[in-house]
Amino acid sequence: QLQLVESGGGLVQAGGSLRLSCVASGYNFDYHTIGWFRKAPGKEREGVSCISSSGSYTIYEDSVKGRFTMSRDIRKNTVYLQMNSLKPEDTAVYYCAAEAKYGRDWYSLLPVLYDYWGRGTQVTVSS
Repeated sequence: QLQLVESGGGLVQAGGSLRLSCVASGYNFDYHTIGWFRKAPGKEREGVSCISSSGSYTIYEDSVKGRFTMSRDIRKNTVYLQMNSLKPEDTAVYYCAAEAKYGRDWYSLLPVLYDYWGRGTQVTVSS
């Protein structure tokens, strides 16, 4: 069973930076597409970024393009989300998720397509 554990959240002022980490265990995660998602109070869970299992494709939600960077370290079974120029509207619980059944070059920001989820880490951006 693939397990995902996020860390790195916290409280930061607008304009600041945070780096989130997601460590996978129980399975070799380079067979999985990994995504970062977030859920703000009163809003639906939304996709932020994902990277295909082949590593060939990395995509971002429009509001974070140019500010967030997703990367992975296969040796450490870890993915990262570097978040710069944070805004109060980035405040949310951030989750990583994984999926393997669609193939090596599959990628999507639709939460419903992912089966494996971490418990999340809170990111709060003050104005």
